[in-house]
Amino acid sequence: QVRLVESGGGLVQPGGSLRLSCATSGFTFDYYAIGWFRQAPGKEREGVSCISRDGSTPYYADSVRGRFTISRDNAKDTVYLHMNSLKPEDTAVYYCARAPSYLKYTSWGSLESQDYDDWGQGTQVTVSS
Repeated sequence: QVRLVESGGGLVQPGGSLRLSCATSGFTFDYYAIGWFRQAPGKEREGVSCISRDGSTPYYADSVRGRFTISRDNAKDTVYLHMNSLKPEDTAVYYCARAPSYLKYTSWGSLESQDYDDWGQGTQVTVSS
C-alpha cells in the first residue's frame, strides 16, 4: 500500500523556521520525484518545491526560492522541506506527493499537480504572531 505521511507542521512566528518531513512506504522510492504543495483557504493548490528522484536537482516556486530547501534521504525513503524566514502568506496545509519518473531523466522534476499520482493527507503550517 502506497503511503505518504507528512509531519512537522505547527504554529510559528513570522521569521521563524520549520522542517516538514514526508515519510513514504509501499513503493520504490527512488523511482519517483517527490514534491511539496500547499493550499491556503480559498486559494488553489500551489506547487512549492520538488526534488528529482536521484536527489540531484531541486525545484522551487518563485515565492519560496531562497527561503525553503528540499532534500531527500533515499535510505530512509523520506523527503524534507526546510522552511526559513517564514511569512504569514506561507500559512497553508502542506502536502507531499509522488511523481512517477522512472521513464524520465534522473534530474526531472515538476511543480504541476497533474504530474503526481499519490498524495499525503497534509500538515498545517500557520505563520502568525
